[in-house]
Amino acid sequence: MDIKQLLTETIAKAAREAMAAGAFRADELPPVMLEVPPQKEFGDYATNFAMQAARAAKTNPRVIAQAIVDRIQAPWLEKAVIAGPGFINFYLKPGWLYDLLQRILAAGENYGNTDYGRGRRVQVEFVSANPTGPLHVGHGRGAAVGSALVNLLRAAGYDVEAEFYINDAGSQIDHLAASVNARYLELLGQPVEFPEDGYRGRDIIDTAQRIIDREGARYLLVSPAERLAVFKELALSEKLAALREDLEAFGVTFDVWFSERTLHQTGAIAATCELLKKSGDIYEQDGALWLRSTAYGDDKDRVVIRDNGVPTYLAADIAYHRNKFERGFDTVINIWGADHHGYIARVKAAIAALGYDPARLEVLILQMVSLYQNGELVKMSKRTGQGVTLAELIEEVGRDAARFFFIMRSADSQLDFDLDLAKSRTNENPVYYIQYAHARIASIFRQAEEAGIAVRPEEWTEDKLACLTAETEIDLIKKLGEYPDEITAAARERAPHRIARYVHDLAGLFHAFYNQCRIIGVEPALQNARLGLVTAVQRVLRHALSILGVTAPEKM
Repeated sequence: MDIKQLLTETIAKAAREAMAAGAFRADELPPVMLEVPPQKEFGDYATNFAMQAARAAKTNPRVIAQAIVDRIQAPWLEKAVIAGPGFINFYLKPGWLYDLLQRILAAGENYGNTDYGRGRRVQVEFVSANPTGPLHVGHGRGAAVGSALVNLLRAAGYDVEAEFYINDAGSQIDHLAASVNARYLELLGQPVEFPEDGYRGRDIIDTAQRIIDREGARYLLVSPAERLAVFKELALSEKLAALREDLEAFGVTFDVWFSERTLHQTGAIAATCELLKKSGDIYEQDGALWLRSTAYGDDKDRVVIRDNGVPTYLAADIAYHRNKFERGFDTVINIWGADHHGYIARVKAAIAALGYDPARLEVLILQMVSLYQNGELVKMSKRTGQGVTLAELIEEVGRDAARFFFIMRSADSQLDFDLDLAKSRTNENPVYYIQYAHARIASIFRQAEEAGIAVRPEEWTEDKLACLTAETEIDLIKKLGEYPDEITAAARERAPHRIARYVHDLAGLFHAFYNQCRIIGVEPALQNARLGLVTAVQRVLRHALSILGVTAPEKM
């Protein structure tokens, strides 16, 4: 049992004893929540338990706090102090730190992993961009955040499946085919009017040119309908392959690529609509079929089958989410762009109509990304004159910087991406700062090896580690001890940016330690203990960076 869990149980036990003695009464006590105080003078841990319990007990929180403090006796506790309106600050004896570091080192590369989500299946669907052109920087943020969330949830013990929903049915694919067809005809000198809803990117011209390079003008000899049908499949296949390639280059892979077409081909959309008709949740009006979504909290009912018999996007999404829950996921998480915020209520309404708890669908909304260079907003690619693609961004700043910058802010906040900062090799660049800490530790071990110094893990015991008494050493050990709780909290909140913040703080504490404490060449026992400490720091840096999908270099 770690010290935090032990302290939590000790506080709860003291509260029960205080109630039994008549110090206060409550039908039900709140859970004990501990936090690390923002300032060291307030102790190692603090709780607002007395203030929370005061509501149920209708008692002054300081009275409750005093009753708890009076009943806590623990050999590892230096003192407990009541502060403010009823906070309790706990000061632990130094020995617990060395036991903590010993356990961190014993856990090896797995330190940080928790079982918080054990037994729960989660699906995370993200990016799901239309396969009609290259990914842009907004897709990049979704890709980085989504893949980091998948890694984070796995570290917290969840059984996670990452999924990409391929929008390969509907009007956007028809527009893609028409666009390629128009460029094909143009390149062959044929008169053509470019479709109003067509895609005008350079990649469409390139696709048409590749068709000509392979097949020449042979498609001029077939009917327009046949040519469009062929171009639809050729373009879709090419765009999807390019999309996969861009994502893999960004360190993003998926367990499942789910085709929207299969919902149409298998009759899943029709079957789902029929199911909802039988339950009375779909009705007919003006020749169309409507979902009675207002019965489940939406602001108006929604068309699912148009009066011409063509399903809406919502119809496919209802069938898709039914499919997700039929696959046995306890929770499904969708990561959508800011323009989809208004879509949440209707999808949750549909899930409720299907008989599932809508709370099992969680939607994370990503806010917009703005690129800045030389202090000015970058709207267009210098190369193409169009929006900046993810591939161009990676080429400009590198994969690691792009991923970290996308993740380091909460997904629901606007992100201003500073291209100059992301490329800089200075401490102001957060990803460089963190990677440099890892590389510095690798350099320490190379120096030790060159000096013939043997690292002795068998001596990383509580008594041998007790020589780590410098303030920067104590700060590092405490920060390392917070890591599993940070994993759990970040997973619970679906907030991978917390890991980015944590690992940046850890790197800062390491750099302070490195600048103040010599490691190689000091007294052998202290040298070995410090090598143990930096071993633990290096492992946690590497573990956290792996969650973020960022490399941990040995040299820089």
